[in-house]
Amino acid sequence: MYYVYLLKSINHDKTYIGYTTDINQRLETYNAGRSVYTVEHRPWKLVMYLCFDDKSKALEFEKYIKSGSGYAFSQKRLW
Repeated sequence: MYYVYLLKSINHDKTYIGYTTDINQRLETYNAGRSVYTVEHRPWKLVMYLCFDDKSKALEFEKYIKSGSGYAFSQKRLW
């Protein structure tokens, strides 16, 4: 399975959207500080994730959520 996930920083007003094939391992990586993009805002909590059986669809959805209209959609419907 392929996952698009939404994370929220517990101590800061920050959010993060990403893609992975192992959601538990990815969250552990972020909270352990092994990602330069998220280390300053840890710890993170998983808000939600969406599962896809097709890698290209997961990557398309991640790209959409990070776009202007996708960002607006996620702010209104997903967070």
